[in-house]
Amino acid sequence: MPTPKIIAVIGATGAQGGGLAQAILDDTSREFACRAITRNPESDAARLLLTKGSEVIAADLDDINSLVAAFTGAYGAFCVTNFWEHFSGEKEKVQARNLAEAARIAGVKHVVWSTLEDTREYMQPDDTRMPMLQDNYRVPHFDAKSEANAYFDGVPTTFLLTTFYWDNLYAFGLGPKKGEDGTYSLTFPMGDKKLGGIASEDIGKAAYGIFKAGDRFIGKTVGIASDFITIKDMGEKLSAALDIGPITYNDPDPAAYRNYGFPGADEMGNMFQVYRDFEQEFAARRSPALARELNPDMLTFDQFLDKYKHKIPV
Repeated sequence: MPTPKIIAVIGATGAQGGGLAQAILDDTSREFACRAITRNPESDAARLLLTKGSEVIAADLDDINSLVAAFTGAYGAFCVTNFWEHFSGEKEKVQARNLAEAARIAGVKHVVWSTLEDTREYMQPDDTRMPMLQDNYRVPHFDAKSEANAYFDGVPTTFLLTTFYWDNLYAFGLGPKKGEDGTYSLTFPMGDKKLGGIASEDIGKAAYGIFKAGDRFIGKTVGIASDFITIKDMGEKLSAALDIGPITYNDPDPAAYRNYGFPGADEMGNMFQVYRDFEQEFAARRSPALARELNPDMLTFDQFLDKYKHKIPV
């Protein structure tokens, strides 16, 4: 049997990377081996990956030398950054540059870079519909990742366009909220537009499909989503899955949402406004059919609720 090709997985104990790590470990063909990259190899999640057969290596996105060491000998690398740890578009770009340079130095044969489009392309610079944030961005965690694409020039890379995590219903506190009168509401500044989403684990599984496809997607952009649904429909599905009665759709203006005061409210207000105002443009970049080709087991929103409804607080 040929020696398995190593895929170095950034964020292997997290959302996207965790899905990829599990997909590699579940594949009985043993075409690939998982090298989990984490800042804390002693964490419970890292130790669990080790017991399942993964290699576990310590590295930090702010330390390029640690990344070079982690990537050395690997065939592939899954690269992802987490804006929500620090809320800085500029820091995301620095970390992405480190990832790209480390992959170049280590001679990685295939990088899958988890990225997003530049939302500034949807609007003229003087468009006043939404404010600029951090001086330069409309939606920093989108725009900075898009700018960082250029760092991967010369590195054999697939650019994986992701989308909203259905997991945010429990992991980011965006699920139904119970009011003083005992009824529930769901708050998104989306109007009647459809929100495109996917289970975070399915992003990692799609990335595995890209690696398994060999050279087919190198140099290309692949956009994925599971479903596109209105918030009204989401509320009805949540109501049935959670058995909590009717859920009212609270649809504030994005400007009001930006002023809700929680960390990242301005960022998320702009993000949802992009989803709303540029629904068709956003959807056109993402193919549920291709996502399912890459990951035949991809969860629909209904299947996601069936699997994870116990995590959604009510």
